[in-house]
Amino acid sequence: MDNKKTQIYDSGKELFSLNGFKDTNVSDITKKAGVAVGTFYNYYSSKEKLFMDIFLDENVKLKKSCLQSIDINNSPLEVVRQMLALNVQGMKANPILREWYNRSVFNRIEQIYREENGLENFDFLYDSFHEVILTWQEEGKMRRDIDSKMIMTIFAAIINVDTHKEEIGIQYFPEVLDYMSEFIMKGLTDCP
Repeated sequence: MDNKKTQIYDSGKELFSLNGFKDTNVSDITKKAGVAVGTFYNYYSSKEKLFMDIFLDENVKLKKSCLQSIDINNSPLEVVRQMLALNVQGMKANPILREWYNRSVFNRIEQIYREENGLENFDFLYDSFHEVILTWQEEGKMRRDIDSKMIMTIFAAIINVDTHKEEIGIQYFPEVLDYMSEFIMKGLTDCP
């Protein structure tokens, strides 16, 4: 990566981590990076684009860490439960990833990112888990009549439920998420 782009990226990551997305602006990032504002726009079309690039990189690191922490030989239900729990813990612990829960911010970032990059470039939630799904399908542990990408989309939907826990009811949410995971996994592992 170009040295100036790296400086901008690293400065943005540090400032977004310290101040959050809303309270960080391009001027702050370029000042910290020691570059002109115009240089920023040579590499990133917007603050949102930089943030999303950082978010995606942090998300990939988290998913890889989650996968390394679980025993894939456990039952698919147990693996998914562990993966969901580790994912939620990791997102809440990382200030960049925690912005996912600030829906007004994240909806804006997501919209701009989709407009710039297209819908097909936004499948980031469980890409590294796809190989596990394919293996389970080959081993007969998961339904083969459902496309693996559809299964990945179902898992993404489970994660998205977490952003609606207040509407569901905080007191019920952990149990609701656990039941949803159980019911979905039973449906996906009931191989015809």
